[in-house]
Amino acid sequence: MKPEHWAPHVTVAAIVERDGRFLVIEEHTSAGIKINQPAGHLEAGETLAQAVIRETLEETAHRFVPEALVGAYMTHFERPHGAVTYLRFTFCGRSAGEVEGRALDNGIIRAMWLTADELRAASARHRTPLVMKCVDDYLSGRRVPLDFIHTHSVAPVVRA
Repeated sequence: MKPEHWAPHVTVAAIVERDGRFLVIEEHTSAGIKINQPAGHLEAGETLAQAVIRETLEETAHRFVPEALVGAYMTHFERPHGAVTYLRFTFCGRSAGEVEGRALDNGIIRAMWLTADELRAASARHRTPLVMKCVDDYLSGRRVPLDFIHTHSVAPVVRA
């Protein structure tokens, strides 16, 4: 039997490279402490770019400036309560600076800068295989202009 309503979880992730190092986070998860890009869920009313800017600030205290889309990735996970699908949009860009003293999101242990080789060496600690896949895609030069993503805004319905 098919569920009456199914929708993928839409997430965003940021790749920030500085001097050959990538901005990543260590976070508490149900599977232990894991490494991930700054990432999270799209919230109601946000564009994908707004979501990745917000998530990067919340998880790293860095003001993220998206410059391109690296890729869109779909992953299916089997969970005890059923299958879950994630649709992840990964952006690359730069940090416009760190907000000193800003608290990080609950569950985030710290932000850190790792080389691609250091990330590869820590692959057993990655939250998902997409951590390295996205970095490898970025390193191979994958870039899609931001204007490839169109957000159609609908005016709210006014009810009398």
